[in-house]
Parts: sequence; structure tokens; C-alpha cells
Amino acid sequence: MLLDPISLPPRTRDDIAMGARAASGAPAGWRVETAPVAYEQALSVMEARAAAIAAGEAGDLVWLVEHPPLYTAGTSARPEHLVEPRFPVFAAGRGGQFTYHGPGQRVAYTMLNLKHRGGDVRRFVADLEEWLIRALAAFNIRGERREDRIGVWVRRPDKGEGCEDKIAAIGIRVKRWVSLHGVSLNVDPDLSHFGGIVPCGVGDPRFGVTSFLDLGHVVSMPEVDMALRRAFVEVFGPVQASVDA
Repeated sequence: MLLDPISLPPRTRDDIAMGARAASGAPAGWRVETAPVAYEQALSVMEARAAAIAAGEAGDLVWLVEHPPLYTAGTSARPEHLVEPRFPVFAAGRGGQFTYHGPGQRVAYTMLNLKHRGGDVRRFVADLEEWLIRALAAFNIRGERREDRIGVWVRRPDKGEGCEDKIAAIGIRVKRWVSLHGVSLNVDPDLSHFGGIVPCGVGDPRFGVTSFLDLGHVVSMPEVDMALRRAFVEVFGPVQASVDA
């Protein structure tokens, strides 16, 4: 029986994440910085690496960093959502709105050639969410995706009916089919720093931000990095240690 595709229900990101994944090809590089990285430096490194990947001169790279306290504005950021600019504000060039980066938050920049990974940006976003959800599951934290809100969310019945907090944010840019930017995961940052913005444009008081520590999980950054690496391999394919970013 043939079905009109228009009559079929739209696929959710959960549906997409459950589908078969394209072969990833060569292992992606995996680099972890042990010292804070200035945001301007991160942007410069990402742009250069993405250009090299697109030109066939470098392989894919996942780059794990922490930043000094700062706010970044995505291409959809609204000025009124910068409530109190306590820290430097940078135009990020990625999709999305305002977010916070700072100590205790793991930022993972994913510079991946999407042509070698199915060429589907919506699938890529679902896979980023799946990566984070699996990493959180290693610590018995149930992360979930929401169709109307990008990122990974944790239900907070302790805060009231319908309350949920975001534990991980996603913001990407795709240039010549190579991804830039990536994800941020709250391990033990100062959550009060999010008060200077409307995080990701979500102003509903039922939805806030959380972290491993806020949920009662005391973990080290290396432990989180190990879980991220294992989950990345499950979702995206093999990795290998990289000396250079």
C-alpha cells in the first residue's frame, strides 16, 4: 500500500534519534583542554578547523573546553533577554538565543563533516541530544528532549507541577556542511549566573536551569568527560585522541 507522505504524521526528534545512523567513516579527533579557553580563541580555532575539514585538509574534531564567565548571543537573540550584563557578551554566530558559559560547565565544540554523517541537519541536532541523554544516563539522570524546546531537560516535580529544568544546551552553525559550536552541559557551574539573561529565550517560570550538583550528583569533570566520550562513540562513531585543536 502506498501512502501520501503529506498524510503521514510529522517525525519527532525522538523518532529521528531512533532511526539508523549513517556510517561515520574515519574516527573523529577528541581533545580535552585542562585550562580555561578564551571565547575569542575558541571562535578562531573553530573557524580555522571547520574550513580545513571542508577543504579535506583535516579530520573531524570534538573539542572539550571550559570558558571564563561570559554570555553568548545566537542569531535569534533578543536584546531584552539580556537582563543584566554581568559578564562580557559575545556574538556567537550560532543559532539560538542567549546562553551562559563559565567554570563548572563542559562545553563540547563539535566540528564534524555532516556530508559524511548523513547530510541531515535535523538528524544531527537529534543526535546531539541523544549523545547528552546517554551521557546523563550513566549517572542515573534522566534527560529528555522536548519538541518545542531544544536541549536536554530534567523533570522537577519537587519544584511544582509541570516544572522542568534544562541541564544541557545546544547551539550549532553549519558552514559548507561542517558543523561549528555544539553543546554545553552543566556539571557544577554557579547557576545564579544564568540570572543575567533569559536562557535560550525560555521565560516561562516553570522552566529553569539545573546541573549535576543541583540534582545532588557530585561528579568530577573527568568523570563527565569519560561518559561523554563513551556516549559519543555510541551515537556518532569512534574517536581518537587529538593533540591539536
